[in-house]
Amino acid sequence: MFKFIPRSIQTRRCRVPPLPTNGFRSQGSKHYSTNRPFRQPSSSSRKYTAITTSLISSTGLWWLITSSATTTPQDSVPSLDPGTKPLPGAAGLSPEQVSAILSKDAYSYIVRTIPGVDRYDGAQVASNSPCEDQFVHGQFPSPITFPSSHDSSHWNGNESHWMTWGVFDGHLGPQTADVLARSLLDSVSRRLRGLQSLNEGSAISNEAIQRAISRGFVDLDEKIFTTALSAAEPSNTEPLATKIRKMQPAFAGSCALLTLFDPVRSTLHVACTGDSRAVLAQQSPDGTWTATPLSIDQTGSNEAEISRVNAQHPGESSIVQGGRVLGLMVSRAFGDGQWKWPVSVQQELQTRFGGPGLLNPKYNVQTPPYITAEPVVTSTKLEPGRASVLILATDGLWDMVSSQQAAELVGGWLDAQFTGRKGEGVDRGKRVEGPFDFGQFAKGVTWRFAEERTKVQDENAAVHLMRNAFGGSHHELIAGRLAFEAPHSRRVRDDMTVQVVFFNTENLVRITDTTRDGNRDTK
Repeated sequence: MFKFIPRSIQTRRCRVPPLPTNGFRSQGSKHYSTNRPFRQPSSSSRKYTAITTSLISSTGLWWLITSSATTTPQDSVPSLDPGTKPLPGAAGLSPEQVSAILSKDAYSYIVRTIPGVDRYDGAQVASNSPCEDQFVHGQFPSPITFPSSHDSSHWNGNESHWMTWGVFDGHLGPQTADVLARSLLDSVSRRLRGLQSLNEGSAISNEAIQRAISRGFVDLDEKIFTTALSAAEPSNTEPLATKIRKMQPAFAGSCALLTLFDPVRSTLHVACTGDSRAVLAQQSPDGTWTATPLSIDQTGSNEAEISRVNAQHPGESSIVQGGRVLGLMVSRAFGDGQWKWPVSVQQELQTRFGGPGLLNPKYNVQTPPYITAEPVVTSTKLEPGRASVLILATDGLWDMVSSQQAAELVGGWLDAQFTGRKGEGVDRGKRVEGPFDFGQFAKGVTWRFAEERTKVQDENAAVHLMRNAFGGSHHELIAGRLAFEAPHSRRVRDDMTVQVVFFNTENLVRITDTTRDGNRDTK
């Protein structure tokens, strides 16, 4: 059921299914012969033929005639069948097809060498084409070693490695998110290793680790912009295509949510730039689950972020309006040169390299940068005797599911693994019966997750969360949402990337069939 974790960091971009074929067959290459018998032209056309042949030969276009001489008498023109054919996807989506879409890019790994971590699951469903979400997961060499005075009497695991999970929600294209998936961990690790050299022989505080992680984020964003501006230098003789490729991560943008797990200290370090979210679900002695957000969404609706932006730009009262920073939903992000470059730089890049349009005149850009890649970093120590689950996801999930609902959904999924009660729609309220369309959202049917539509059937916890976010046991709703392809799918769903990490599951308080009245057995 599970795959074992390879000993390297795994990154993946969403693979978008191919578009439906249009019924035309492509033709293979043909080999032509010049041995076709030549037919002598009539006397009335000899003069015209001679002139024409001379012109064709002189311009090198002789192949327009000779290429038609094939070894077979048939034309190479494709033959089309004018018969009636059904429209692509006219049959809709079956429950099996829905499951196939949700599980297409799913993965699960058992973890045996990092104490505290038992398993993690992940999944992704695209809305954009190409998908603008990317992610990273796996183990990497520990950037910090502990002094000999460190109390490691409890330690019997692999002290030489940490683990990481991360999701990157791109916008205006996938280019920035792609850079983060490939380079952010390296940038952060470099800062952490430097911290080790500065504090050799002494303990390193969580605060120092947080500052180093933050600096690693900023380093990479600065590199993105340095690379773009260097490519634009008049002295740069690289091909135009190379320059544009180097500029695209600055033209596009991305949020970043990166988690590092230190197994020696049993501590999660979570760094957030943007509105992806990390939630820690922890089980109480009575078996219930409680959600604790480890990051706060950084958007134009966050009062703390609004105050921060306004304080940095005194006198510009119109920066944040309608929950957006000069039109951008998030208040922190990588890339997004339109919100960081002076107007003069934007104008030059637009003229010379086809850069994105200016925010002016719609927005009054006076004192950029207005957004930053600097993250908010938190450190959380896990309780060894308490089962915990880390949920990381891009805003495509959190648009549909609250933090507490996600915690309870994962708790219900764990319960089903023990009891075997999978494949059941858990009916806790009124179901929507009969034909359905999106117009029913205006008639009291919620477009977000609804407890009465809870469905437990998937082997992968991340797929389980996505299924219930999209509609759960309401097949018409979930199939309708997944039936849309880009670009129209953005009206009903966003790119969605989810990772679920299980810690200390040997301490789970499990619910059995004989104790569902509220009593719990610890197993």
